[in-house]
Amino acid sequence: MKILMIEDNKSVSDMMGMFFKKEQWTVSFAYDGNSAIDIFKEDPEGWDIVTLDLNLPGKDGMEVSAELRRLSKTVPIVMLTARDSESDQVLGLEMGADDYVTKPFSPITLIARMKALHRRVRMGQEANDTEEEPRTNKYDVRTDHFRLSSITREAYLNDKLIPNLTPKEFDLLKTMAQKPRQVFSREQLLQMVWDYEYYGDERTVDAHIKKLRQKIEEVGPQVVQTVWGVGYKFDDSNLGD
Repeated sequence: MKILMIEDNKSVSDMMGMFFKKEQWTVSFAYDGNSAIDIFKEDPEGWDIVTLDLNLPGKDGMEVSAELRRLSKTVPIVMLTARDSESDQVLGLEMGADDYVTKPFSPITLIARMKALHRRVRMGQEANDTEEEPRTNKYDVRTDHFRLSSITREAYLNDKLIPNLTPKEFDLLKTMAQKPRQVFSREQLLQMVWDYEYYGDERTVDAHIKKLRQKIEEVGPQVVQTVWGVGYKFDDSNLGD
């Protein structure tokens, strides 16, 4: 993999550089927000994963995350943060990060999270590469009110495009929409969408669901529903004609 690590602590960068080398990954380092954006701009679609520290000189991690997401809708971003408050973590996810790891962290844990995130992206790409049917006619999910295509990574509600879905938002929606009215626990969604079971934080799911709902509500009624005390489900059966 080709990694961009945005981290102002050189000791942390040097330590992770050794672990990345052991994995035979190529890594570039940026030590402040402005240089990170400049490096990323050189090849926005060439990075497999970005790790992003929240506390950076110049532009902070929130600003950098938003800018990276404007430059690439698909690159996976793992946020590294010493802030342990739920509001900071949720805000980071809402600004475009796919996952977060709280400092101090175990390098092995970070590597595991990065591998899991990369597997999900690679599986989606391989599914697209083997698809033989016309792109415009292939939908993984189709109902009277909703349709979703893994080929175009687009979802429509009542024929209106749900705008600007991030990779994780799309994967969450697809996972639930493939089994309408089935209730998924947060633990199940962590395992199915993030592809890890033991390192997950339920707030990761809640933050992405919140942002996904906001985008759905831009085009129509809410189809991602909370089942209190259990989890979430997709249900468009009550929308009517």
